[in-house]
Amino acid sequence: MPEVDKLFDALLAHNGSDLHLAVGYTPMARIKGELVSLSNSVLKATDTERLLFELLNDAQAATFRSTGDLDFAYAFGTRARFRANYLLKVGGAGAVFRTIPSKIPSIEDLGLPPAVVDLADRRAGLVLVTGPTGSGKSTTLAAMLSHINESRAGHILTIEDPVEFVHKPIQCQITHREVGVDAPTFADAIRSAGRENADVILVGELRGAETMRLALQTASYGVLVLATVHTNSATATINRFVNAFSASQQPQIRGMMADALAGIVAQQLLRTKDGKGRIAAHEILIGNRGVGSAIRESKTTMIPSLIQAGARDGMQSMDATLERLVKAGKVTAQDALERATSKDHFARLPAIAEGLTG
Repeated sequence: MPEVDKLFDALLAHNGSDLHLAVGYTPMARIKGELVSLSNSVLKATDTERLLFELLNDAQAATFRSTGDLDFAYAFGTRARFRANYLLKVGGAGAVFRTIPSKIPSIEDLGLPPAVVDLADRRAGLVLVTGPTGSGKSTTLAAMLSHINESRAGHILTIEDPVEFVHKPIQCQITHREVGVDAPTFADAIRSAGRENADVILVGELRGAETMRLALQTASYGVLVLATVHTNSATATINRFVNAFSASQQPQIRGMMADALAGIVAQQLLRTKDGKGRIAAHEILIGNRGVGSAIRESKTTMIPSLIQAGARDGMQSMDATLERLVKAGKVTAQDALERATSKDHFARLPAIAEGLTG
């Protein structure tokens, strides 16, 4: 048994989300959003090298030694999988392992809003799940894929680096492709997806203009494309897409996005008020005629107003969601304020002001 497995045991016993190994520090786990030590032993360079290289095959070890960076997935028996990121830094090798539960959480488990279920039920279009690192984007997408797998027949193709959640066929045929192993790049895998007759495509991350264009094109061809982007809001996501292209290309991209966008789910994770866990807050934008016009006419400043006006369609702003969580006693006013979009206005809301002074 690899020596690092003992640390994985400890991480899972504490329901931790991440394991950090770095020279000069004790092994650290992120538990309920906070980093805590799992041991009193400070790691030396020889310790981290021994722990990390024990998990690698010869090709992975050679890649890490030559590039100083490596991403891969590690199966911890049937208990969990871990997304591993190895890196070289001053002092020696280090790594972060992200827990991927062996049981895929359901939409009900995560408490996702009905509008997210509606997006998963779409037969075509581009659905983007966005948020900062560690906000649960992959878990939300896994729950959406699981819902599709359980509710209709079809072919689901995932394109990831590395493959995280492994889905077993229920009503759908499932194809997992790992970039760097099964396909050279994300773009190559998306290009070949049409020949693979996929009904639903999950792209682990949209990186760069080429993959963004291919995702938009594929979604416009009648495929449901789910993907992640590292942005904090629906408006920022649209701007990130458009600004990835040259000025001469942007009108075309705005037109494609206006037609293909099904929705954007921007999420953040907050500590629960009782300190026993974390809860997700969602901003939801649904693609409709008004949203399409705003994107096509480069008027993304209208998006927040369109979200507010789109409650009947399932839209919700981040600040409105945070306010509801505070009123329901699920998060503190201070934690909500830290994640709010319009902090000055948010702090003046009666429920928030009372919580901040109480």
